[in-house]
Amino acid sequence: MRALTDAEIRASFVNCTKGEASRAWLPRGLGELDWAGLDFLGWREAGAPERGYLVAEFEGRTVGVALRLAQRPAAGRGGAMCSICLTAHPASGVALMTARRAGRGSAEEYASAGEYFCSDLACPLYVRGRRRVAAGGARMTESLDAEARVARMRANLAGFLGRVVR
Repeated sequence: MRALTDAEIRASFVNCTKGEASRAWLPRGLGELDWAGLDFLGWREAGAPERGYLVAEFEGRTVGVALRLAQRPAAGRGGAMCSICLTAHPASGVALMTARRAGRGSAEEYASAGEYFCSDLACPLYVRGRRRVAAGGARMTESLDAEARVARMRANLAGFLGRVVR
């Protein structure tokens, strides 16, 4: 992923108003990120943890998506798997996140797309082994090499973004 500025990130959002994008909390230290090691930039808003954001390259352009965490059921035992990077986490490590579909004025104005993501939106780091899963979760042993796992994650993300953008 190429390095992005605050202004580029805010301008990339496709499913919120310009006002909402201007008020979104952006992560600190964008200049120090290892952009080359990211397939998408994902973060949760510190002051409003039910909000999340991701920015990725999609169909030749930079696309930002505002996310909302779905209401969690009562905490249970066990684990869950991220649908994007296929990392298994303890139950609290995966969250159903929804995004309003882009576009206004259509019959689908209030439609949304949802997917199970790593709660911290750090899928690129888990796939590359740069972040370890909390106790109770694990990366599955696979026969795929790192490049193939990254390609699969990108394809899964593209499927989600396609449902949001179209």
